[in-house]
Amino acid sequence: MTVTPARQGQSPPRIRTLQIVLLSLTSIISYGALIFPSLTGSMMLSLQAGDVSPGDFQAPQEINYISEVRTEEARLAAENAVAPVYAPPNQSIARKQLERLRVALQYITLVRDDPNATPEQKVSDLALLNDIALKPQTIEQILTLSSARWDVIQQESLSVLEQVMRRSIRDADLESARRSVPTLVSLALNEEQAAIVVELVTAFVAPNSMYSAELTEAAKRSAREAVEPVVQSYKAGEIIVLRGEIVRPAQLEALQQLGLIEQTRPWQEYAGAGALVLSLAVLTALYFSQRPLRFLFDARSLVIVVLTFLLFVVSVRLIVPGRTVLPYAVPLPAVGLLIATLFGLEAGVVLSILISLLAPYALPNALDLMPYYLFSSLIGVLVLGAARRVWTFFRAGMAVSIAGIVTLVAFRLPFEQMDGLAWLQLSGAAVLCGLASSSIALLMQYFLAQTLGLTTALQLIEISRPDFPLLQFFLRNAPGTYQHSLQVANLAEQAAELIGADALLTRVGALFHDVGKALNPSFFIENQPAESINPHDDIDPAESAAAIIAHVTDGVALARKYRLPRRIDDFILEHHGTMVTRYQYNQAVQAAGGDASKVDIEDFRYPGPRPRSRETALLMLADGTEARARAERPQDEEAMRKMVLSTIDSAQKQGQFDDTNLTLKDLGVITDAFVTILKGTHHPRIAYPKDTPAGEDVVTLPHKQ
Repeated sequence: MTVTPARQGQSPPRIRTLQIVLLSLTSIISYGALIFPSLTGSMMLSLQAGDVSPGDFQAPQEINYISEVRTEEARLAAENAVAPVYAPPNQSIARKQLERLRVALQYITLVRDDPNATPEQKVSDLALLNDIALKPQTIEQILTLSSARWDVIQQESLSVLEQVMRRSIRDADLESARRSVPTLVSLALNEEQAAIVVELVTAFVAPNSMYSAELTEAAKRSAREAVEPVVQSYKAGEIIVLRGEIVRPAQLEALQQLGLIEQTRPWQEYAGAGALVLSLAVLTALYFSQRPLRFLFDARSLVIVVLTFLLFVVSVRLIVPGRTVLPYAVPLPAVGLLIATLFGLEAGVVLSILISLLAPYALPNALDLMPYYLFSSLIGVLVLGAARRVWTFFRAGMAVSIAGIVTLVAFRLPFEQMDGLAWLQLSGAAVLCGLASSSIALLMQYFLAQTLGLTTALQLIEISRPDFPLLQFFLRNAPGTYQHSLQVANLAEQAAELIGADALLTRVGALFHDVGKALNPSFFIENQPAESINPHDDIDPAESAAAIIAHVTDGVALARKYRLPRRIDDFILEHHGTMVTRYQYNQAVQAAGGDASKVDIEDFRYPGPRPRSRETALLMLADGTEARARAERPQDEEAMRKMVLSTIDSAQKQGQFDDTNLTLKDLGVITDAFVTILKGTHHPRIAYPKDTPAGEDVVTLPHKQ
């Protein structure tokens, strides 16, 4: 016994084209949401220093960074505080001035000692000195001094000038140095003589320490280098600049560091966002090519997944930037919860990973938002599980909240200093995120299931309740078929659990697979009272087959009328596949004199399609096995096993499993499960004695253990 490999992964060209188009469209829109300010809505403005702030800007998270602006301001301040640097006193200048004074003194001595010059000529000659302009009174005093006293004045003048010039004299200090000359004159001289010394010396006091541009620049350079880099800090929620304020360079730098305004390197941002989107698109394509989940082959399901994904990605990019606490309250885990509810756990896990990596990309606090969204989404999906009860959504919401808080402890507590109020706000945001995510997922899955006919576990449980209107209609009109469906549901559900198929979907699909018989119940043997006339006896075999086959299309019509999930249609349409109503076909051949060529077998074939999933294949086997068990009533396990194997072999030979991925191992497990259940429902029973006439002894049979 062999099983043809599944062709489920080979999607039709139309679906394949739709997959490519939707993946490309999702990538383009996601890329746009990452890079375009008009989509991000995050006030990514091209502000410049000196502009008026268009709004209030807060730090979305605590940040510490080396501020280039403030560091440069501190360096400029240190540089400007450096006083001009002058060279050390130049001794050559002092010697030169002393020499000039000595020459002047010698000239005065010559004039004084000239015997041929009249007093008037001497006064005139002294007034012509180049290096000094003596007062007339001073000239007269000099000329009247004795030679001894003049010699004392000469020596004192040279001595005082030498003392003055030994000091550092700058241009700005020249007057101060000249004013200090009288204090240096010897007290042994009288006032007139001291005044002469002062006048002689003062004329030759000159700057001897000049401004050095090189030394000054070196001092400024040293002052700049001595300034340590300035670390700027902002607490989460701290105001950086208010609306209407003039933006200063330091504030502009802070806004750029926090990613609150547009950076000046857009091509790097474009390249980074493009690389991420491209990587995720390739990852998605490769993963689903290896794991072809069912929703990939349904156009409506694909569109729903794409729209849900894009709705949350764009919403996050609109809401999160520029906020401090709100990003942690955004219900992004709702995506994984919703997708897992509608299309299975694996789809929910994959979409959670993709959106958690994409949505917070390049945001200021992306390093903790990414793990926050990722871990909370994955844990929420795993805790949600099959989502068969409303309370499981709230359990998943609590798991999302707890996972979010734990992630914040792991990724923020060791790296950022936060006070108690900040932690309380973030914890509250995580709790809100979990509750909002579970609530949104619960409401959206109900809305989508009701409006679009999608299948959810909650909806399956609801429609499988005995008081569901269609089941009540089924029970009242076709009680025999209803009981048959219950038995088939038990068989198929147990086998589904053992092979890892969707047991709940299989059971509910089995409950409704023959619901179409409720419109014409008398055409089916299980609904015909004993000894009643069989309507098939009076009609042509082809008409009889058409009446039987019609229960498939009638079932789909009832399913649409009562708004059953579209997935249930598959069970109604595929439970007979493309098999032939063999009894009516054989009757038609007999009526044609045994010539099969005169009978069109297609008139007796179910419209199909053949089973396209393990669940509908299980229903086909369970339906055939239960029907044969009621007809053949096997008495022991061996007979039951032969009957089950015969049913499986017949369906396999007709190619009914070609579009499923049932394996030989699965078929072996299904056989054992069917035999075990049938042993419990068709076991031999005790033959109880008939009622004994009055007066006769009653024989009581011993009770069999």
